[in-house]
Amino acid sequence: MAKSRMIPPSTGVNPQPKNHLLAALPAEDFHRVLPNLKTVKTRPKQVFQKDGAPIEFVYFLNGGVGSMTTILSDGAMVESATIGNEGMIGIEAFYGANAKASGETIMQVPDTDAEMMSVEAFREEMERHGAFHNLMARYAQVMLVQTMQATACMARHPIEERCCRWLLEAHDRMNREDFHVSHEFLAVMLGVRRQTVTVVAGTLQRAGFIKYTHGHVTILDRKALEAASCECYAVIRRQFDQLRDQPAV
Repeated sequence: MAKSRMIPPSTGVNPQPKNHLLAALPAEDFHRVLPNLKTVKTRPKQVFQKDGAPIEFVYFLNGGVGSMTTILSDGAMVESATIGNEGMIGIEAFYGANAKASGETIMQVPDTDAEMMSVEAFREEMERHGAFHNLMARYAQVMLVQTMQATACMARHPIEERCCRWLLEAHDRMNREDFHVSHEFLAVMLGVRRQTVTVVAGTLQRAGFIKYTHGHVTILDRKALEAASCECYAVIRRQFDQLRDQPAV
């Protein structure tokens, strides 16, 4: 965990970074990027990037849960990666200045706000090849692991185990026992019909793992959820823990 720093307030920007990537930067590097950050509120179903559109801004979430989704030809959406305060939206910009979104990224469970940064400012800082570049490179690697693991999970693991994994990941990012997520969003995240979500949520509720009423989820027994989840939760969590604990040099 990065040590806290005394960072002076700046108009329109959170003085202390809640985003783990920004918090991991050495103070000198954070002060340099600070003028290029703008704090913006997040809202339910907010679209940060549209599939195939040029990326103009990257976002460092300070809370909540965002989702990168793949859109199929029939309009169906399936989640390919989950993003919270451990990461950023727009990692495609790491690979080049004219990057395009590889899917649609939406705010799934809003909470607080995000730090917005133009791609131009992001690329300028990347080209310094300092701590910021190294941190984003490691994050891009972790995102690749997450996407690959999620693909294997979707193909091989039962829906109940995948639902437990997703609830644990959301719980990690929200830092509280309860949060709102609709049947519609859960169906997208899990790649199933809404009716299936109802059945699975009911099963987990009867087991005493969660309480789920009108889209409001309360985690009642986290240890039981971890035991019922597939191996993918632990694999992905370990990757993000290592990213957080390694110094940005």
